[in-house]
Amino acid sequence: MKLLVTGGAGFIGSVVTRMLLDHGHEVTVLDDLRTGHREALAPEATHVDLPIHEAARVLTPDAGFDGVLHFAALIAAGESMVKPELYWHTNTVGSLALIDAVRAARVPRLVFSSTAAVYGNPTELPIPETAVKAPTNTYGATKLAVDMALTSEAVAHDLAAVSLRYFNVAGAYRHDGRSIGERHDPETHLIPLALEVAAGRRDKFQLFGDDYPTVDGTCVRDYIHVEDLARAHLLALDAATAGRHRIYNLGNGNGFTNRQVIEVVREVTGHPVPVEVAPRREGDPAELVASSALARAELGWVPQKPTLQDMVGDAWEFYRTHILEQR
Repeated sequence: MKLLVTGGAGFIGSVVTRMLLDHGHEVTVLDDLRTGHREALAPEATHVDLPIHEAARVLTPDAGFDGVLHFAALIAAGESMVKPELYWHTNTVGSLALIDAVRAARVPRLVFSSTAAVYGNPTELPIPETAVKAPTNTYGATKLAVDMALTSEAVAHDLAAVSLRYFNVAGAYRHDGRSIGERHDPETHLIPLALEVAAGRRDKFQLFGDDYPTVDGTCVRDYIHVEDLARAHLLALDAATAGRHRIYNLGNGNGFTNRQVIEVVREVTGHPVPVEVAPRREGDPAELVASSALARAELGWVPQKPTLQDMVGDAWEFYRTHILEQR
C-alpha cells in the first residue's frame, strides 16, 4: 500500500515506518521535526517537512494514498496542563485538519495513535476499552476528542478507522545493526530517565510518591515493548473495516511498580540508580493496567517481548550506542 505516516520522525512513528517499509509498503512521512529527529527518518521513506495542519498539501485526491497512520502529537501530560492551548491546537485541531484531508482525498483507512490517558483514574482493573473515559489532563482530553471524531467520521463517511490506546511504551527496535529508540527533550518517561541516572547523566532518580496502595508503595504501570506496539499497527491496518471505528488497548496486561522498573535498570546496566522520594504528582493514578483481550482476539496480536528485561535491555543498548556515544 501507499501510506502516509504523520509524526514518522518520532519514537513510535519511526519504528512503525521501518516495519511498514520492511513489509513492502511505500511510505511518505509527514513531520515538521518540531519534536521528531531527522536521524530517525527511514532513508527509503519520502519525507515532507510540514505541520499536521497542512496535511492536505500531501493528501491530494490524485496522490493515491491507501491509508494514513497518525502519530503526530504533543505528548507531555504535565506540560498539557500548563500550556493547554498548544495541545488543543496540535493534537485536536491538527487531527481534525488531517481527517478533513483524508475525507477530501478519499483515503479509505486511518490508524490513530491514541492513549490510555483517556481513562484517567480507572474505575476497573484491568482496564477494558468500555471503561469510563475521564481524562485527568489536557493531553488525554485532546486524544479522546479525536477518538470521538473518528467514530463520527467512520459512520458518516464510511472511513475504516482504528484507534490504538497505548499504555507505557519502552524499549527500542533493532534493524540492520542499528537501533531506533526513545529520545525526548525534555525527557519525562521513567525508563529513559532511570537510564540517564545509570549512565551518570543525572545524579538521582526522582520517585514521585511511595505511599500508594500497591505492593511497594509506588505506582503500578503497564509497559509494552515498542516492537510489539508497532506490529499491532500493521495488524490494525489490515483489519480496518469501512464504516467502523475499532478501538483497542495495547499493553501487556501485567503491571510493574516504579521500584521494580528501577531495580531492573540496575540489573541490566550494572550501575547504581540512586533514588530520591518526592511528593506525589497530582493526577497520578495508583495503578494503570490494560486489558488487551480485544486486540488479542480480533487482531491476533500477542506481545513477543513482554518482560521488563527485554524492554530495558533494548532501551539501554540504544542509549549507549546512540545517545552516549554521540555526546
